Amino acid sequence: MDIAENAALVVVDVQKGFDESDFWGPRNNPGADDNIAALIDVWQGTGRPVVFVRHDSAGPRSPLRPGYEGNDLKEYVARRRGKGAGPELFVTKTVNSAFLGTPDLGAWLRAGGISQIVVVGIQTNMCVETTARMGGNLGYDVVVAYDATHTFDLEGPFGWRRSAEELAQATAVSLHGGGFARVVRTKEVLGAVGG
Repeated sequence: MDIAENAALVVVDVQKGFDESDFWGPRNNPGADDNIAALIDVWQGTGRPVVFVRHDSAGPRSPLRPGYEGNDLKEYVARRRGKGAGPELFVTKTVNSAFLGTPDLGAWLRAGGISQIVVVGIQTNMCVETTARMGGNLGYDVVVAYDATHTFDLEGPFGWRRSAEELAQATAVSLHGGGFARVVRTKEVLGAVGG
């Protein structure tokens, strides 16, 4: 696997509110946070660019709403902000894609000559997937570190309910099989950047 010297790590919505299991329900991949932390560390240690993304929910009861502590980045992410040798961007958004936030992620990537992004964070089948799909549509070389993401059980139409693991796997199949992104494991990414 090739990871560019200037590939940007896009850390999507790693916020305290996602720890409120009473709101979200069962999750998958308890190791996601350790993998996200390891990727941030190696990105910062090698001077690569890091993008931190925060979701500002408009939902009045959402644990991600502004002004509520759940809106804050998880502590292990917050304490890593500003610690890298490379460029850093902080994006806020109210929709699923980090490309539709403020400031403009696409403009920042273009200005830095960045054509490859590695996407991690929460939720696999929501904001991670939407950011990866849009990145692929915009022509970026998108890598998703599957085990540096997690999601929650979800109910859809017709009484259909899928577990977090089923949803995460479906996302991986759609992204990878559909050509939007390469879906890999954290150890592959770390190996490619010398972590």
